[in-house]
Amino acid sequence: MSDRERLLDEIKNKGIVHGRVVLSSGKEADWYVDLRRITLDGVAAPLVGRVMLDLTEDLDYEAVGGLTLGADPVATSMLHAAAARGRTLDAFVVRKAGKAHGLQRRIEGPDVAGRRVLAVEDTTTTGGSVLTAVEALREAGAQVVGIATIVHRGGDEALAATGVPYRSAYSLADLSLA
Repeated sequence: MSDRERLLDEIKNKGIVHGRVVLSSGKEADWYVDLRRITLDGVAAPLVGRVMLDLTEDLDYEAVGGLTLGADPVATSMLHAAAARGRTLDAFVVRKAGKAHGLQRRIEGPDVAGRRVLAVEDTTTTGGSVLTAVEALREAGAQVVGIATIVHRGGDEALAATGVPYRSAYSLADLSLA
């Protein structure tokens, strides 16, 4: 099996929770894709890194990250997968708001100003989280060259409005949830 097939199997077996839930978008659903069960899993997380690197290999970026918390383990998995391939890739964390103390940074990690970056998240439903990250990155002087997510649920129009390439590893149809 390929990494992509193995990760899909992991998501189907560990990441899909059935039952009524309210999503961060406020929408209700009869199931939930809990990718923290994947991105923080010792078997699945390395697959996440490799699959996401493969998905975005043509985008030419130096750093990866997104809005905390969903993007953090995705970016970290990609950083480690890149290192295993002999590539240096930095990661960063975008806070929902700047800190009121310390260095008062909204984006933690290596400086992103003037750098080509990839914005990531685990699941996209409306695009709100990753678009918040894209806005913060642009304000910090980064060049956002792409947006990538593990599972795409929606938000197509909002994502298209960014003017940057968007990629997802899996759709709801791939998960047999469409």
